[in-house]
Amino acid sequence: MKFLRSAAAFLLVIATAAWVAPKTVTLSVPGMTCATCPITIKKALVKVPGVTHVEVSYEALEAVVTFDDATTSTDALIKATRDAGYPSTVKLPKKGERGSL
Repeated sequence: MKFLRSAAAFLLVIATAAWVAPKTVTLSVPGMTCATCPITIKKALVKVPGVTHVEVSYEALEAVVTFDDATTSTDALIKATRDAGYPSTVKLPKKGERGSL
């Protein structure tokens, strides 16, 4: 009986992990003024638990962040950039573009 409970618990954990998909959000970071700003922003974002990938573009004034939304949130990402001195907002996709929030 113990084995069946353990096996059922294991399968539940595996099944739950399979349903969790990473989320990607684009943050508008208009306060970037030089080519070194993205380094500071990236360092701040990768420290947020649950963040798996960060790309920051000075040219586009944005950061694209992939994260586990069971661990963190867009609010935590915005707070991280703000605390680093670079306030940001979620960049909504333009009409006709696909994007995820």
